Amino acid sequence: MKSNKKELLPEQREELLKTLKDRFEKNMNRHKGVEWTKVQAKLEANAGKLWSLDDMETTGGEPDVVGYDQKTDQYIFYDCAAESPKGRRSICYDHEALESRKEHKPGNSAIGMATEMGIEILDEEQYRELQQFGKFDTKTSSWIKTPAGIRKLGGGIFADYRYGTIFVYHNGAESYYAARGFRGALRV
Repeated sequence: MKSNKKELLPEQREELLKTLKDRFEKNMNRHKGVEWTKVQAKLEANAGKLWSLDDMETTGGEPDVVGYDQKTDQYIFYDCAAESPKGRRSICYDHEALESRKEHKPGNSAIGMATEMGIEILDEEQYRELQQFGKFDTKTSSWIKTPAGIRKLGGGIFADYRYGTIFVYHNGAESYYAARGFRGALRV
């Protein structure tokens, strides 16, 4: 159990850091030239970001470092689970879509969950970048950040990887499926 202050207990923090380090070391192709000790120092200095990474981890996202932004001196984490995170599926796109459903409402929305977790939902460019590190969403799909014009008309977009290709599709933002969740990004 976490504390209420968006801060992990010491044993949770150590367990998460070990999990992240192990994943980092097993997937060096995702972060060439990045040193774990520098990533860990940033994480240890920011309890709120560790809280968010723990949420990413406990919902099945398997977060890992996928880049470093020299301008902002931040490491970039994406959800790198092979399939859309299990703990974030069967949700519609955003709060407006959730409220528009008269019956059979899902428990939450992708944008709502991401906000609660302190992360950003991946946009199309980030989703395509993620696919450079492997094959993700070969059996599932993930909501991605929807342009305002599409959302204003009631739509939401999602993506997956099939037939050796990244597909970006549309759906009503209020729709939800057992195999569709969302992937997040976090800057530390």
